[in-house]
Amino acid sequence: MLESQREPVPLNDDGERDTVLAFLSFARSCVLKKLDGLGEEQLRRRLVLSDTTLLGLVQHLTDGERYWFGYTLAGDQRYAALDFDMTVPPDRSAEQVIAAYRAAIAESDAHIRAAGDPETRTAVPVADEPRTLRWVLAHMTSETVRHAGHADILRELIDGTTGR
Repeated sequence: MLESQREPVPLNDDGERDTVLAFLSFARSCVLKKLDGLGEEQLRRRLVLSDTTLLGLVQHLTDGERYWFGYTLAGDQRYAALDFDMTVPPDRSAEQVIAAYRAAIAESDAHIRAAGDPETRTAVPVADEPRTLRWVLAHMTSETVRHAGHADILRELIDGTTGR
């Protein structure tokens, strides 16, 4: 099948933080690209037994951004008890879910810039020990890429669109 959403991977290789951020940004954009051109019903369509939807993945990733960069890295208590739910309430529009993800990304990027050095330790321990910004970036990049793959499959099932 012809890939209709393909874009090249980042070639940034100027330094550890810049390279990692380029790949995290790429993964985030791949998730958002899977939503392009779809209507509310398509974004909420359940196609697998787990009831995962494209919109649900975005809501889940929003909580991930806020938890790992806002709470764990920066110590923002507002994000200490997120539920990571993939079920989007019917009264929450796709536009609201997508806007929240974009806002969470902007907040995360601000926390990353504030932390600066990849050796910076998290404000909140992970498994009883503060981790580095490097670890949080690697963790969130892997989570985002994993869910981008789920989104890729769901999008293909909806209308045949493929690509990264």
